[in-house]
Amino acid sequence: MKKFKSAKESRVIISELMLPSHSNFSGKIHGGYILSLMDQIAFACGSKHSEAYCVTASVDKVDFRKPIEVGELVTMKASVNQVGNTSMVVGVRVESENIQTGKVKHCNSSYFTMVAKNNEGKSVHVPGLILENETAVRRFVRSIIRKEDVKARRDRFKASEFDMEEHLALLKEYNIKLDL
Repeated sequence: MKKFKSAKESRVIISELMLPSHSNFSGKIHGGYILSLMDQIAFACGSKHSEAYCVTASVDKVDFRKPIEVGELVTMKASVNQVGNTSMVVGVRVESENIQTGKVKHCNSSYFTMVAKNNEGKSVHVPGLILENETAVRRFVRSIIRKEDVKARRDRFKASEFDMEEHLALLKEYNIKLDL
């Protein structure tokens, strides 16, 4: 295994035509189908980088920005943005293209944390990441900050740390009825 690899070495791009069998009841491509494809490409990218099979540890925020239509060509691009000892953050970008007009729209972006495993299911070390340009540095740092934010949010709302009185004023703006 190489000690360090560039993101280019493990980048994966896939395209797939969206069929009626992929659609939901409103005739748009089902979000769950897109998530499944995103997980597959994140797996492929992480596995290429680590030279080991990977499992998905977490998915950070999935926003469906634009609907995908039946008959459009969906292209997904995956790249390793950040590495730890045994894990990698893989950024996945989803675009769809109307084949007849050539119009491309950005439909989704998300970040998958993938963990490299050996044949016994034990986590294994992954190669470091060579940061070759400002974009790579920005993506790496952004992944670190995103992880820190998740940890801070998780810690803030631990049952043992939560102060309900501190948050009651916030609830006044929402369509709720407190019945404590």
